[in-house]
Amino acid sequence: MSGEAQHRRARRRPPADRDGARERPQRRGPARTVQPARRVAYDVIRAVSDADAYANLLLPSAIAAAGLGAQDSALATELTYGTLRRRGTYDAIIAEAAARPVSQIDPAILDALRLATHQLLATRVASHAAVNESVNIVAATQGRGAASFANAVLRRISRETPGQWQERIERAARSDDERLALRTAHPVWVIRALRRALAAEGRGDELDALLEADNASPHVTLVALPGLAEPAEPRRPYAPTAFGSPGGDPHTVVAASGGLVRVQDEGSQLVALALAAAAPITGGERWLDLCAGPGGKTALLAAIAHQHGVAMEANEVVPARAGLVRNALRPVPGDVPVHERDGRELARSRQGEFTRILVDAPCTGLGALRRRPEARWRKSPADVAELVPLQTELLTAAIDALAPGGIVAYVTCSPHLAETTGVVEDVLRTRDDVEQLDAEAVVRGVALSPIDLAGDGSGRVQLWPHRHGTDAMFLALLRKRP
Repeated sequence: MSGEAQHRRARRRPPADRDGARERPQRRGPARTVQPARRVAYDVIRAVSDADAYANLLLPSAIAAAGLGAQDSALATELTYGTLRRRGTYDAIIAEAAARPVSQIDPAILDALRLATHQLLATRVASHAAVNESVNIVAATQGRGAASFANAVLRRISRETPGQWQERIERAARSDDERLALRTAHPVWVIRALRRALAAEGRGDELDALLEADNASPHVTLVALPGLAEPAEPRRPYAPTAFGSPGGDPHTVVAASGGLVRVQDEGSQLVALALAAAAPITGGERWLDLCAGPGGKTALLAAIAHQHGVAMEANEVVPARAGLVRNALRPVPGDVPVHERDGRELARSRQGEFTRILVDAPCTGLGALRRRPEARWRKSPADVAELVPLQTELLTAAIDALAPGGIVAYVTCSPHLAETTGVVEDVLRTRDDVEQLDAEAVVRGVALSPIDLAGDGSGRVQLWPHRHGTDAMFLALLRKRP
């Protein structure tokens, strides 16, 4: 047989062949019952893997569609987030138990193995339930042969304790950083970026605390739009607009308020409030949120603008996200136009028009790993290299759109130095018409209680999950010289 014929024949083999399960896809076992919370978790995990879905956006609707009660909703949430968060560690364990790289396991089967491994090694779910239900998922979706393969792998995993598995995979690590990556479920490049960012503040010894915080489920924080709603108890320590969820589904509180209260991280609130507080607000100001999607900061700024009679506009280049911005703005009185243009082009076409501009730049999102656990596995250093030029161009264009004396807030939900300090310093080197304000002093003035900031003299603010209980938001304030 020719090489070409062999290649054509190989391509006709069913995908399950590479899992050691040689059933053809159309041969399925009898329908097997899967507990609804586990099925929801599996379906969301599959959507994240297969369609680049965001778990924090998809999971609530999946839970609602399945009609899960409070207990099953909590289980589905823990299984989904826990599995996604520790994917890298679980993949190393699965590869060891399966005696093959995970790249050789069909993605749908691999996701079921990940889900079961999380239950076996990180929850109180009974081993037989974790194995049987995940095998049932594979049998129902991939066939009996694939189910036999999954059963064999999971039985091997269930025979050893979490500590034994951790010790085994760490022995194969090639460096201390690889061992730390396996222990904390962070990619090596992310660990190194976080270490450098902490070291820049002289706090490199906080790395373990930061990695631990990244793996903890965050408290739900709500925002009360100023002048339109009042914060309830329990209050958060820093943002005067922030308070904690009273318990239960926070979206019940949001719905009852008509959208005047919504879920928003306290760090996101602080950076928006800092732009509004950076200088006294006077009549006739014009504000712009240049990269507005999904609209949380936009709505907060719009509420403040309404209090002071300020005209505000927003821009979001992605139409679907622009729709989210409009929806977020709906409860706020007044008209806030939402443009759908490249932020660089819009800013350059409106030179000298705006008094305050928020540039919440597209970034790697490494500051929100608590809320978006899958993000750590989606990004790579190549993403940083692509984003930094865009971030720099957006900030530069925003400065062009400022009126003399106007202020721009440069914000990222990432502590990566290239995306934060690097961008700001590059702009300051090339522009002599701007000066940096003391953002630390502004944030301290906004905060309800003392806040531990770097105090390194840069005037920039870096918030941290382990230190402030917020996302790792970065803020720099630049003023255009009069």
